[in-house]
Amino acid sequence: MILSGCATALPPMVQRTQITGGVVVGRVLVVITGETSRRYEPEVRFFEVEDQTTYERFNVEVKSKDRHFAISLPPGEYQLSRVQISEGPFMSMAQLARAFVVGTGSVTYLGTWRFGVDSPRYGRMVVVSVVLDQDQTTQALDFLDEHYPALRKQRMVETLPRPSQVEARLYEVMPYPRYSRYFRRHLW
Repeated sequence: MILSGCATALPPMVQRTQITGGVVVGRVLVVITGETSRRYEPEVRFFEVEDQTTYERFNVEVKSKDRHFAISLPPGEYQLSRVQISEGPFMSMAQLARAFVVGTGSVTYLGTWRFGVDSPRYGRMVVVSVVLDQDQTTQALDFLDEHYPALRKQRMVETLPRPSQVEARLYEVMPYPRYSRYFRRHLW
């Protein structure tokens, strides 16, 4: 038995020459659902998908609060397994379970993933929902035309990840390397 703890890092937009499997297109949108005293807007730092057959994980670094993504994945069943939200130096992570299927010979459109982030507090939650309407589909087609004109000839399949809405707890992730005061001893 071989255990692997690493995820394959993927850019949010695959190079045209690196498309090997199915192409998955979607949009990430982050909104804060309450008041905040932080001056930083929340953004998705990365999300992770996991192949349900091989358990291979793919880490997509978005680093934006509103961005389209296009990644190349082998055909199969996948699960959105985790997301990391950042607000400047503050980071939070949530474990999720949202399944979707990537087909062969087509572009899979997953809609707009809306991450509704609670105000900074103990017991902070994130609500992940999917918006799939005609305006969003038109924006995705325009995105494909602009960045991947060769894919326009392929059939686009709209797939809603299941369940369409999920709520999860956000856990703080400590950014130790950014703060040297944690490593100092008795400087007062």
